[in-house]
Amino acid sequence: MKTIIRKVSVTEKGSLIGANNQYQLEVAPEATKPEIRAAVEAQFGVHVTSVNTSNYRSRSVATRTRRTTQTQAWKRAIVTLRPGERIEIV
Repeated sequence: MKTIIRKVSVTEKGSLIGANNQYQLEVAPEATKPEIRAAVEAQFGVHVTSVNTSNYRSRSVATRTRRTTQTQAWKRAIVTLRPGERIEIV
């Protein structure tokens, strides 16, 4: 079984949308919305009402040795839960 949820992102935007019962997750780039929904419901024991995703492509970054490297491509999912439910972030 492949890993779908990589981590729960704790950022400034993530804490702002937490007031709307939404959580920001970093997920596998090949994961689909139904797979993300099922993984969140199974892992955290909550009910998901919607999943919004956005893809971030890799980009070139200059290093100190004047070489360029590529950053990893990743995918962000913003998951909305039923009212009254929470994901406990450790």
